[in-house]
Amino acid sequence: MWWHSLMGSLSGGSVAWIVFGFIGQIMFTMRFITQWLASEKAKRTVVPLSFWVYSILGSVVLSIYAIYRKDPVFILGQLPSVFIYLRNIALERKNNIAQTAGEFKSMDS
Repeated sequence: MWWHSLMGSLSGGSVAWIVFGFIGQIMFTMRFITQWLASEKAKRTVVPLSFWVYSILGSVVLSIYAIYRKDPVFILGQLPSVFIYLRNIALERKNNIAQTAGEFKSMDS
């Protein structure tokens, strides 16, 4: 059992960090699953808000894990993404507000 021998050689704190890293990876993977399911349901490519939420959560957790590990490649691969995902949510929110305002205008006409 390679997993047992690996985990047996780690301290409790190290195991906790590994579990934390896996949680981040699972959240990051969930973004693709939610995007795929939303697209299948709509029968077209869709990027739901949950995609961006999972992206942010996964990237934040993985960035913290990368900082703990002091891995500059991993940090550079994850940390900047958080800001891109936040920007996408801001753009989506702005677009939704503009659409709602446009719908109210057309109702008044």
